Amino acid sequence: MTLTRKQGMAIAAIVIGGLIAALALLLVGRESGSHDDHGHGGHGDHGGHSENAPAASAPQAPAATPGLIAMTPEQIANANLLLRTAGPGRIRSTVQFPGEIRFNEDRTAHVVPRVAGVAEAVAANLGQRVKKGDLLAVFASTQLSELRSEWLAGQRRLELARSTFAREKRLWEDKVSAEQDYLAARTALQEAEIAVRNAAQKLTAIGAKPSADGINRFELRAPFDGIVVEKHLSLGEAVGADTAVFTLSDLTTVWAEFVIAPKDLGHVRLGEAVRVTSTAFDGTADGKVSYVGALLGQQTRTATARVTLANPEMAWRPGLFVTVSVNTGEVDAPVVIETEALQTDDGHTQVFVAVPGGFAARTVKTGRTDGQRIEVTDGLPAGTRYVAANSFVLKAEQGKAGAEHAH
Repeated sequence: MTLTRKQGMAIAAIVIGGLIAALALLLVGRESGSHDDHGHGGHGDHGGHSENAPAASAPQAPAATPGLIAMTPEQIANANLLLRTAGPGRIRSTVQFPGEIRFNEDRTAHVVPRVAGVAEAVAANLGQRVKKGDLLAVFASTQLSELRSEWLAGQRRLELARSTFAREKRLWEDKVSAEQDYLAARTALQEAEIAVRNAAQKLTAIGAKPSADGINRFELRAPFDGIVVEKHLSLGEAVGADTAVFTLSDLTTVWAEFVIAPKDLGHVRLGEAVRVTSTAFDGTADGKVSYVGALLGQQTRTATARVTLANPEMAWRPGLFVTVSVNTGEVDAPVVIETEALQTDDGHTQVFVAVPGGFAARTVKTGRTDGQRIEVTDGLPAGTRYVAANSFVLKAEQGKAGAEHAH
C-alpha cells in the first residue's frame, strides 16, 4: 500500500514523540534512584556521627586551681606555716616621723689623757670592744712626773714631821722641852699630811695612781664597757691634756632621734609608746619617748625628740635612718591580716591562701597599717584562711614553678 506524503509525516511524528516520551521516562527513573541513594547515604553518615557522640558528651574532670602549690600536711608542718583567718580587726592609727639612730650620749665618752705626753703604746683599736679598766694607751708625761715627784717629796716630809712630832711629844710629856715646841711639831705634821693628801688628789684627778714606779708613765684606761668608735692616736704622737684620743660608746642602748613639726607636737608626749622601723634590715623595735625638746629650732622650726632603744644585738647602728611611728588611737577595718603574710611578685602584692591540695597566691590591695597588721581593701574576703607566717617558703616554691614553666 502506497502511503501519501501526509501519512508518512504523521507516522514519523508519532515515532519521534514515542522516542521522546521513552527518553523522558528513563531520565526520571535515574533521578529518582539518585535521590534514594543520597538519602540513605546521608542517614548512614549521621548514624556514624551518632556512634561518636557519647565520647563528645562524656563528663569533664574538674579543672585544677591556677598556680596551685601542692603541699601535704607533713610538708606544711615542716615549713612552720602558720594559718590564720582574715577578718575584722583593729589597727593602730599612727603618725610617722623620719629619724636617725644616734649614740646614747649618756653612755658615750670622749676619752682624753688629762696630762700632756707622748704615746709610748696604743693598745686599743678602732671597733674593739673593751671592758671598764682595760688599757687603751700608755703615755710618757713630764707633767705626771712632776706631780708624782711632788707626792713623793710630800711623803718624805710627812715621815720627818711624824718622827719630829713623836720626839717633841715625848720631851714635852717628860717636861724636858717647852709646850711651844710640841705645838709647832704638831702643826708641821698636820701641814705635811695635808700636802700629801693634796698631791695624791692631783694624781687621782687625772686617773694616775700615787706610786714611785714609772714616775712618768701614764696609763689611759676605759671608763666603762663599750666599743671604740673613734680613734685619734698613733704611736709616738704628742698630745695635749685635753686631746680626745678615743671615743668610747656603750651601744647596748642607742637613741632614735626625730623631729616634730609644730602641728604634730600634740601627738608626741613624754613616755608615749612608739615603734621604730628600718627598711635597711627590715627591723622593728618598741620603745618610749624619753625626751621632747621644749624649744623649736631657729632654722627648722621643729622640735627634737628621742626614743631610747635597747640594742643587745648591736643591730641599731648610729647613722641608720629610721621611721618613728607614734600611736594616736585605733580604727576598725573589715578585713585585717598580719603584715608578715604579704609577699611581692612583679610589683603586685600577694597573699598565699589555703585551697584544696595546697596553697595559691592571691593578688590583694592594702590600706592602713600599724606595722604588725594591715587592712586588705580588695582581693581577700573575710573568712579566708591565709598563711600568716613563713609565707616566704611558698614564695620560693612559686619561683621554682615559674622557672620550670619557662623552660
